[in-house]
Amino acid sequence: MSTIHPAEERSARRVLSGPLLEGLRSRAGQHDAENTFAHQDFEALAGAGYLKAMLPADQGGSGWGFAETTAAQRLLAAHAPGTALAVNMHLVWAGAARVLQAKGDTRLRFVADWIAGGEVMAFGISEPGNDAVLFDSVTRAEHTSDGVAFTGRKIFTSLAPVFTRLGVFGKDDAGELIHGFVDRQDPGVRVNDDWDTLGMRASQSHSTDLDGAVSPHAWVHTRLPTGPQDDPLIFAIFASFLTLTASVYAGIADRAVELAAAHPANRVSLVSGQSRDQDPDVRWRVAQAGMEILSLDGFLTQTARDIDARVDHAHAWFPRLVTLRTRAGEVARSTVDAALNVAGGGQYFRGSELERLYRDALASLYHPSDAASAHRTVAAWLLGPLETPS
Repeated sequence: MSTIHPAEERSARRVLSGPLLEGLRSRAGQHDAENTFAHQDFEALAGAGYLKAMLPADQGGSGWGFAETTAAQRLLAAHAPGTALAVNMHLVWAGAARVLQAKGDTRLRFVADWIAGGEVMAFGISEPGNDAVLFDSVTRAEHTSDGVAFTGRKIFTSLAPVFTRLGVFGKDDAGELIHGFVDRQDPGVRVNDDWDTLGMRASQSHSTDLDGAVSPHAWVHTRLPTGPQDDPLIFAIFASFLTLTASVYAGIADRAVELAAAHPANRVSLVSGQSRDQDPDVRWRVAQAGMEILSLDGFLTQTARDIDARVDHAHAWFPRLVTLRTRAGEVARSTVDAALNVAGGGQYFRGSELERLYRDALASLYHPSDAASAHRTVAAWLLGPLETPS
């Protein structure tokens, strides 16, 4: 069973072969149980050219847009969600560079060049206590003769064991937000060993402390005032992050529906003597889960294609993107719940795939934009901004 568009799935499978994907699935449970990074998965993906897939052919890539990449991330997440979420953050930078380049904005061209050269990108945006996300920062940015020195803590830095370049931002004394990159080998970069979580354990998304980590002048690419902005960089990051992250949770939902459809046939009712796939209640639950993934598939596929086609949704773009990310998490959680309901009590035990998927899906509660932020964005689009009390 697959709801992914056939052409886009074929493109994805040219890089993500069947044996590669099955290898990832066979190792996913062990990485979850041992709370270890999926080094073998990462090496297999790098060797297959997955990290460069969004680059054009003349840079060693496959020329994928968001349509192909979201399809591939769904396949990857259906086999190894933690691995998919980890590599997702590298792809976010590749995607952001692609969005800007399509607009004639070359400020992240050097990032594409880095990826072509084998650098592994990570996303150092989230900060503890910062619910403004990209519109403010609690990290300090200090201008020096060498560039900009960043001091603060970044959380959920996926690919922590292997990244080589970290995209960061912080606020300077003038209240301006400075965006740049720091090198993993900078003595001011310290990756903490603190990822011991409920789910998505293989992503090893440790926190990273910056203590005067310097972004050289050539790596400082954007300066913006605090507060909401319509700068193309903001759109590029949000479009890439929200769409690709949604694709990870769509992949979990794909697998949950697949398991929901498979398990009941192997269970026989003592009352009726029939297999549980003949039970009307079971069939309703499985059908409902299928309807949810079909609905999400249409939303995700169209959004990815619209980004590739540079469709002008104007002020509706951000409501679409945050709704997609939020809805993908909701569907992942609800479809796993449905699968657990029809699969029997054996799936409740530690080590079952559905037990692991249930915990992995819960990570969707914590990605920007969370449900509260998404609702504020959509409300402002439909109702206008909140009035300032007099």
